[in-house]
Amino acid sequence: MAGTPSICPTLVYADAKTAIRLLTEGFGFTEVAVYEGEDGSVLHAELAYGNGMVMLGSEGKGGVFDKAMADAGSAGVYVVVEDVDAHHKRAVEHGVEILMEPTDQDYGSRDYMARDAEGNVWSFGTYAPGAA
Repeated sequence: MAGTPSICPTLVYADAKTAIRLLTEGFGFTEVAVYEGEDGSVLHAELAYGNGMVMLGSEGKGGVFDKAMADAGSAGVYVVVEDVDAHHKRAVEHGVEILMEPTDQDYGSRDYMARDAEGNVWSFGTYAPGAA
């Protein structure tokens, strides 16, 4: 289990392929795996950032998770990054909607907030939960 994330946010998207493009190009995630259905929809995808991972897929595929997510709200995901300003710059260059510019927080973190095309809020900052 060493090196493997123990928590992976999991999201469903109406347009999972566009979400993958935004997460990889705009936010710098690395595509680990993408499994497509015969119709070209994304059945399951895994994208990595640092030692974390997010899993996602296309909505409307009818599985148990898809049905459970039908009435769920938007998600908020926090990702630890080393250089908030460089990360923010990359997101801006890829047309990502920025909700909060890079800001120094009272608790010592520097972070910014963005929204993906389907309303999920992504926060990127230097604060590392659980770090000494």
